[in-house]
Amino acid sequence: MKAYTVFLLQLIIWSGYHLIEWLSKRDHPLNNILMFLIFFYLAIMISNSILKSAKKTFYLTLLSLIIYCTFHITLYYIH
Repeated sequence: MKAYTVFLLQLIIWSGYHLIEWLSKRDHPLNNILMFLIFFYLAIMISNSILKSAKKTFYLTLLSLIIYCTFHITLYYIH
């Protein structure tokens, strides 16, 4: 159940990143990279505090990021 909770929290974090990225379209690309790294760190720290396992944290973070990116790429091509 903890893994499911972490997965949902990470999807919320990636949604927040996407919203902020959308709001800052005119920013320099380096700023977007730094912002992504901050959100990635936030996702890892929150999930590690809940799961207490670095391995599970890493795998769940990558899984949620891959699923979220796949969802947005699919919607981009459909639209």
